[in-house]
Amino acid sequence: MRRLIKNILVHILLVVLSLIWLFPLAWVIMISLRAEKGSYTTTFLPKHWTFKNYTRLFSETAVFDFPRWFGNTLIVALCSCILATFFIVSIAYVMSRLRFKSRKLLLNICLILGMFPGFMAMIAIYYILKGMGLTTGVLKLVSLILVYAGGAGILNFYVAKGFFDTIPKELDEAARIDGATKMQIFTKITIPLSKPIIVYTILTAFIGPWCDFIFSKVIIGTDAKYYTVAIGLWNMLQKENVYQFYTRFASGAVCISIPIAILYIFMQKYYTDGLTGAVKG
Repeated sequence: MRRLIKNILVHILLVVLSLIWLFPLAWVIMISLRAEKGSYTTTFLPKHWTFKNYTRLFSETAVFDFPRWFGNTLIVALCSCILATFFIVSIAYVMSRLRFKSRKLLLNICLILGMFPGFMAMIAIYYILKGMGLTTGVLKLVSLILVYAGGAGILNFYVAKGFFDTIPKELDEAARIDGATKMQIFTKITIPLSKPIIVYTILTAFIGPWCDFIFSKVIIGTDAKYYTVAIGLWNMLQKENVYQFYTRFASGAVCISIPIAILYIFMQKYYTDGLTGAVKG
């Protein structure tokens, strides 16, 4: 009886927490389907429902070009994801399997650097990029890709390294006896066994650039042609725009959540395996 009461209380708590988590999502979706303009209304539910906010978001691009923002963000996120995954997996494999001078020193340095928030070096990075001529035109997007790809590996490679440490080294030794090179061991043995952590790395490397606002705002500034969705949607909430574009802002928020939701739905199993597999440091 006591266990039954405990299970009921736990389930009630989970339901309450789920409602708290789902309420903001439902609220944003309702706003995106609201026909009334402005950020304030007298009723919680929309008086009139419409899908025009979504169609106008993609068709009326004279003031706010959401399709262009979406394309910019997708390019930056995909390129950053590919580069970051390559960097993280390569570095993690080297640190896990190879023994060389200063290895522990480098691991400690990366661990210490990963403890500091990225925005501490934001201004310094901006001036470095400016000195290299990477803060003009389309090069702004290139700068974002380079910074996101480089910054993703500072601490994330520790997770990948922990996963590689769980793969028995006897497999490498057996392959080496058969005449395989280090590259062949990496590509034909380690990579196929590391799909969970690779998927996990892809997810984390994609979400960062997709959602980032602060650094992209510093690099891109006021050049609307190269806005990402985070900057563009933020501009919709400025006092001169909020009344006219608030419902379209909500529509944009729903749209940018769809790719991430799809990724998690189809890769949830691998995502969980990647986290549980990387427990050995």
